[in-house]
Amino acid sequence: MKQILLVVLALIALQQSNAQDFQLNGTIKDNTGVPLESATVYVEKISDSTLVTYGISDREGFFEMEGRTDQEKLNLFVSYAGFKPLRKVITITPTVELGDLKLEVQDNLLDEVIVVADRAPVTLKKDTLEFNANSFETRPDANLEELLKKLPGAEVDSDGAITINGKPVSRILVNGKEFFGDDPKIATKNLPKEIIEKLQVVDTKTKAQEFTGEAGDSENKTINITIKKDKNKGYFARGTIGGGTDGRYEMSAIGNIFKDNMRTTVLAGSNNINSSGFDFDDVYGMMGRSGARAVAAGNNSNGITKSETAGANYSNEWSDQYELNGDYFFDRSNTDTRSRTERENILPDTTYYSSSENTSNAVNDRHRANARFEVEFDTLTRLSYSPRFTTSKTKSVRNTMASSSDGNRDLVNNTETSSQDDVYNVDFRNEVDFIKRFGSRGAFLRMEVSQSYNNQENDNFYFSESEFFGDDARTEVQDQFIDEDEREYQYGLEVEQRLVLATDFFMDLAYDFSSSKSTNSRYVYDADSGGAYTALNDTLSSNFEVNTYRHTPNIGFNYDHEAWRINTNVGLLNTILQNENLLNPASFDNTYNNLYLSARVRYELERSKSISIDYRTNANTPSIRQLQPVADRTNPLNIVVGNPALRPAYSHNIGGGFRSFNFGAGGGSGIFSSFDLSFTENQVVAVSTIGDDLRRTTTYANVDGAMSAGARVFYTKSTRKEEHEFRYRMSLTGNYNKNVGFTNGTLFNSKRISVSPGIRLTYAIQEVFEVNPSYSLTYNDTKYSINEDRNEDFINHRVGFEATTFWPKNVIFGNDISYNYNGNVSPGFQNSSILWNTSLGYQFLDEKATLKVKVYDVLDQVVDTRRIIGDDYIQDTNSLILTQYAMLSFTYKLSNFGGQSGRPGGPPRRR
Repeated sequence: MKQILLVVLALIALQQSNAQDFQLNGTIKDNTGVPLESATVYVEKISDSTLVTYGISDREGFFEMEGRTDQEKLNLFVSYAGFKPLRKVITITPTVELGDLKLEVQDNLLDEVIVVADRAPVTLKKDTLEFNANSFETRPDANLEELLKKLPGAEVDSDGAITINGKPVSRILVNGKEFFGDDPKIATKNLPKEIIEKLQVVDTKTKAQEFTGEAGDSENKTINITIKKDKNKGYFARGTIGGGTDGRYEMSAIGNIFKDNMRTTVLAGSNNINSSGFDFDDVYGMMGRSGARAVAAGNNSNGITKSETAGANYSNEWSDQYELNGDYFFDRSNTDTRSRTERENILPDTTYYSSSENTSNAVNDRHRANARFEVEFDTLTRLSYSPRFTTSKTKSVRNTMASSSDGNRDLVNNTETSSQDDVYNVDFRNEVDFIKRFGSRGAFLRMEVSQSYNNQENDNFYFSESEFFGDDARTEVQDQFIDEDEREYQYGLEVEQRLVLATDFFMDLAYDFSSSKSTNSRYVYDADSGGAYTALNDTLSSNFEVNTYRHTPNIGFNYDHEAWRINTNVGLLNTILQNENLLNPASFDNTYNNLYLSARVRYELERSKSISIDYRTNANTPSIRQLQPVADRTNPLNIVVGNPALRPAYSHNIGGGFRSFNFGAGGGSGIFSSFDLSFTENQVVAVSTIGDDLRRTTTYANVDGAMSAGARVFYTKSTRKEEHEFRYRMSLTGNYNKNVGFTNGTLFNSKRISVSPGIRLTYAIQEVFEVNPSYSLTYNDTKYSINEDRNEDFINHRVGFEATTFWPKNVIFGNDISYNYNGNVSPGFQNSSILWNTSLGYQFLDEKATLKVKVYDVLDQVVDTRRIIGDDYIQDTNSLILTQYAMLSFTYKLSNFGGQSGRPGGPPRRR
């Protein structure tokens, strides 16, 4: 093996010795000499049109690129919307200066030139960043996620979360339609790269904004995948089955059928390895890497879950007038949890200790169905209807043993509780949206009516036995049946009229109204001498109703022209809060008026460089459980009572950012920074008091003074020369939080500062290997207004290393290693661990089949303990988690596009 590796390295070195590095620059102008910003410039090999390097012109029309090639001459192309593409042959020298390159206005008659222009790897339009999928080479059987990792400015983390130029991707569309709901990972893990023609990145818009032409959310991105025309009829599917040690298993399958505007997707799966079941990662499968890393870092997952899922999605469009999109999803989860907790409770003048052991099993069946039906009566009028339905049924059994000790560790109380819950929940929502546009300048009228209904029924057989020691020694027993029903009805109306004041300058007149009626009926029955639950406990029973009415009339002015985008809204935020206890007559009726303000300014310095700042206010009403003034004693050591006099919390949020990205040098580089600041008036917080028997009584109150602030900056750079790719990403994040609360009835505050620098590197040779080392640390400093001797600072470290090899052919060997050191773990608990996941796969049957062996936690070092430091407590928890296992799995893929079936990678790629 060593000799083979040396031969491979020698061949790579020999290939590179024949190549030379070069730099290329010039200026793009129109035929009158005016510079053209955001023109795409790229060079290809003459022999097979393989992309060598590319770049984008700046505001002055200037571009500069780097590349590496073994060719003496290359084809140079310049593409710009509305102009004829320019093509010329250039001779490669270490420095190629092209001077001014002038483009002529497109006459729209040269069809063959338009085809050439479509080969541009990156195109910048007014609000769209477009990538040509064929310009970015991947492995033959790559999926959408692997393609995204090759795009300049795109990042895909271990969780599958995507960012483009520093902004998160919240939606993925296929030919303008959602792909199985709003989970982008179902698309990224399953769509094969071979059927993709283009990827368009735009600001995320609602369906209404798409129709009216309003600006979207520039802080969130949507990716629209365009399917190749010759691939837009056919099917693709894949399935996996695997079995492993300790009874671990996985089964999953997904199939897609599409024909022009019609698409149907079905999926199903079952596993007991804490996976959603549809992360078709060719290297690690459904191993759940992100969850494992969280456990390794001391953030325990919630037990071990066996899950079963099934779903279907249907999308179609008829005659450009009618559109239907609907999906149904069923999932069943069976979760076992077990935990042991040791907690130090810190009061203003003393401390006490509590411990608990908890076990539970919960079985949940859930059905979800969504649909959206649209009718466009004409190009200016559209009506849409969107119903959503969710129902779930949960059966759970919980057992707890808990005790409290004073500062001398003398036992003060203990309790043992058990409960059996049957919870049934129904949630139904409707939205009707009507839009009428007036002309082509941007005026419109929009009306939306919404309605929702939620009903939760809970039957709970509850038993507890509590002992209190000391001078007031006693035993308390609760043997009860709790019948609790909670219902919520919501209605909403939104009306918005946009008027055109001038070109790109609009006035919006809007009125939003929402009404919410929440009821909670809680009847507690004590067991009689015969064991029947017939005696109503009036003290613990309640029938509580909360009515909330919210009126928001507002006026807005919006300007959207070239570099400037200014959006402002100002109005009244009127909240009426009515509470009534129907069993013990008492009511509250209060009206609160606040300023409603939303403002956002965005300035585009250049096409890939912008700065923004925004400010907004909001009011949040307390929950019915925070308002309900009846004791909840289902935790005998912590009795909770609501406060019907709570006010709505009123928040102020300020944010901003600067982003700059440069497409060039065979890849790209960018810097992304942002900040946010928020503070809240009348924030709802818990108020706890501790009795001599160490029983806690908790209610709620409004406080002022809570705030948070954060700032972050990222720098990323990638370069690609022929088969070699190198990228790095450096980050620095800082956060400040001031919390205000109560401990034993005493008001306090805590101030936390955290700073976290990090770096991640990637080096890859196409179809040979890819390595990703990373390192980050987090420094934490906390100061308390009471018990100042608790002030603390500590550092957590994380080192990661991912390595994947694709050699020899058809063999994929992956290793994912992370080392975590936690600086705030108490003595006696493990403060560091190494998590190592590995897999070895072999592809055969023309790469349609994969046989894979994978091992989770090779070193068996997953940490099942964690520490949480709160404002008035320090808590260590030991939990049931998923531990080491090995699994053998088999995956099979099949596809047929445009009437041609074949291996998932399609025809051989150009060399």
